[in-house]
Amino acid sequence: MNRLDGQAALVTGGRQGIGRAIVDAFIAEGADVTTCGRGGRPQNLPPTIGWRQADMASADDIEDLRREMLERFGGLDILVNNAGIQIEKTILDTSDEDWDTLMGVNAKGVFMACRAMIPIMKRGGVIINIGSISGKVADPGLALYNASKAFVHGLTRSIAVDHGPKIRCNAICPGWIMTGMTDAAFAVADDPAAAKTDALARHPAGRFGQAEDIAAMAVWLASDDAAFATGQCFVVDGGMTSASPLNPGLF
Repeated sequence: MNRLDGQAALVTGGRQGIGRAIVDAFIAEGADVTTCGRGGRPQNLPPTIGWRQADMASADDIEDLRREMLERFGGLDILVNNAGIQIEKTILDTSDEDWDTLMGVNAKGVFMACRAMIPIMKRGGVIINIGSISGKVADPGLALYNASKAFVHGLTRSIAVDHGPKIRCNAICPGWIMTGMTDAAFAVADDPAAAKTDALARHPAGRFGQAEDIAAMAVWLASDDAAFATGQCFVVDGGMTSASPLNPGLF
């Protein structure tokens, strides 16, 4: 449909999972996409997609990304802050090093990326931050991850208020999307298989989410179709957080 035709987009953490799905969807809609990750360029990344090795907890790496966007495109139209990590621990098991590692990427990294890119974004630019339902309701055993996503939601609202109408800023809050991070979250349960079965039963949509479900929302938010949407945290979770904990099969 070419809803993003000719727009310069930076998607952080685009190696796999949700980030890669967003990269592919943006390319299909005509965007010029650059993505990044901590390792080398993935072998399956099409040559039309720009790649830069970057740690989103590093101010120097983010500055390098900012300069590249200026040199290649003269600025930036779309920023997607997708890069994130997960540590499966309660607060009692969490170390200071865990705090620095996770918050460095999930919270400070999003903050630094927005601070660096907003000045070079073109009027009508879009920021999409990948939050989580875990920033709205606490998933067990993910104390720091939950807190980091709540930060992302608050920062999203602040950017929308402080920098509109030049920039629209929204967050997507995925639910249980079938990625490696989701598998790791289920793995901390006493019975991972039972936990997964129970979680599936709580989805009115009747299934877990796929990375492409989040990519579709990202395309909409990046496009002019969402021109009046800003400062919002859009939950995409198959209805899970809308449901009562009561088992509908008993009523």
